[in-house]
Order: sequence, then structure tokens, then C-alpha cells
Amino acid sequence: MTLFFTDKSWWQRLGKTLKFSLYVCTHPLDGFWDLTNEKRGSIAAANVIVVASILVEVLRLTLSSFMFVRINMENFNAVIIFLRTIVPVLLWTVANWSLTTLMDGKGRMSDIYMAIAYALVPSVIINFIMILLSQVITYEEGAVYWFLAGFSILWTGMLILSGMMMIHDYSMGKTILSSLLTVVGMGIIVFIFVVFFSLISDTIAYFISLYKEILFRVI
Repeated sequence: MTLFFTDKSWWQRLGKTLKFSLYVCTHPLDGFWDLTNEKRGSIAAANVIVVASILVEVLRLTLSSFMFVRINMENFNAVIIFLRTIVPVLLWTVANWSLTTLMDGKGRMSDIYMAIAYALVPSVIINFIMILLSQVITYEEGAVYWFLAGFSILWTGMLILSGMMMIHDYSMGKTILSSLLTVVGMGIIVFIFVVFFSLISDTIAYFISLYKEILFRVI
């Protein structure tokens, strides 16, 4: 049995689906339609883009000029950056899928994940440009840096809406509504997890205190 990383066709497929992400950025409606319906996207490429997004964000925070990014390196934790990227992606995927199954959405969970990942491509490219730009411009020219940061967010947001509209076959109005409900759903999921882990923590603390009390009584 050939492992995927020694399979030449697997790497060729990965290269094609990664290259297709650039087409999605500039032709979002056609691109997201082809992404799922014509099978021109892949989970592997989506994973690569998400990892690249995390790495570029870490590099932006650590390599950008101190004039534009100020962080305390003693408290810097790459794990937090990882969670700050991957958790919203997974939360959106789960929340959007859960809601759109009730709203006649056609996208599968894998389709939603791919669409969100491919929508991150502009932020990967622009953040990398911002790293280089921060080294050659002055603070007075920083408007260009902040313009790119805002443009990256807007472009990514536009791609997310386009992706949700095409993979679920929604109108723009229904896409916006489902996206707003998705954000609410993400909040509910986070709340449930916080309550769940709080209950687990309290339960563990109770049994630990009970165990200590029993030992104290016995001894």
C-alpha cells in the first residue's frame, strides 16, 4: 500500500488544488462553485492554507517592525496564535453546518471547512507582504500598512460570504442571515463548552476534596 506522501499523484493533486485557491480569491463566485461541485478543492489544500495562515501570523507578530507590532516576547505563546486561528475556523464549520442543515443548505461540513480555509488565502498573502513592508517604511507611512490590514479583513470576509452563498446555493440575503446566525451559534457552542468544562472541573474538585476528607478521617 502506497503512503500518500510517497504518491506522486497525491502531490500533483495538492499542487493543483492549492493553485486553484488563487483563482478563488479573484473569481469567488465561480471559484467556490467549482471548489465543491467540480471537486477542484481538497481538504489537504485547506489544511495547508490553515497551517500557512497560522505560521504567517506568528511571523508577522515576531518579525514585523516594532513600530507596527508591539508584543512582549517573554509572554508570547505560539500555541495561543494557533488556537486563535484554528478554533474560529472549526467553530464556524460546526455552527454553520448545524444551522444550514435546518435552512436547506446544500453544503457538507467538509465543503464549509474548505470554503473557510480558501477564504484565508488573501490574509496569508497580505500578511506576508505586511511583514516585508514593515521593514522598509517609516511610522509616518504606516497608513499603507494599516490599509493592507483592513483590506485583508474585508477581502477575507467577502470571500467567506461568497463561499457560503455558493456552497449552500443561497441568495445573498439568506447568506447574510445564516452567517449572523452562525456567529450566534458559535457563541452558544463556546458557552456550552465553558459550562461543561466548569462542571467537570467542579466535579473533579469535589471528588478530590472528598478523597482528602476520607483520608483525614481514616488517618
